[in-house]
Amino acid sequence: MKRVAILGSGEGTNFSAIIEHIRSNHLNVEIFAISDVRNSGFLKRAQKSNIPFKLIDRALGREKQEDLLLNTLKQMHPDLIALAGYMRILPPKIVRAFENKIINIHPALLPAFRGAHAIKDALSYGVKWTGVTVHYVDEGVDTGPIIAQVPVPIFAKDTFETLSTRIHKVEHQVYPIVIEKLLGGEDFEGAFEC
Repeated sequence: MKRVAILGSGEGTNFSAIIEHIRSNHLNVEIFAISDVRNSGFLKRAQKSNIPFKLIDRALGREKQEDLLLNTLKQMHPDLIALAGYMRILPPKIVRAFENKIINIHPALLPAFRGAHAIKDALSYGVKWTGVTVHYVDEGVDTGPIIAQVPVPIFAKDTFETLSTRIHKVEHQVYPIVIEKLLGGEDFEGAFEC
């Protein structure tokens, strides 16, 4: 059985898409959830889905929180760590301990629009295309090697809400497939047509 740790801070919609994909495809994968935000939608979804979870609260302070996260992940022995709306930059000690085992999903076609405001940045910059990128996590901010990308058009009448909705729909399709393929050691070429 493969083990996946999923880290999230927000509502957890990508988390739900991953759970649904794993369960509906009867994959032999154990999921463990970690959040840094008490009462997050992410943790509520873990409870509702009977997924084991742990709160590693931001209130602990950065150093204690990072040490507890590192120790928790080491005890889990995950085959993969997937960031799903985890709004903290992982410290180098965690990135190094799990090199090439941590992935993230980002709402833009990296290397464009790195950081926490990618959708707003794409709209304000006036580009015609944005998208979704799944990448390995390194010690930079959204700078790790790209695993998969799917473009998403930006229409003239798009608002933050309409574009966000289309991007999230693509994320929910792509991220679970990438996780499945990484766990199975499969190739990605030609896999994403959303």
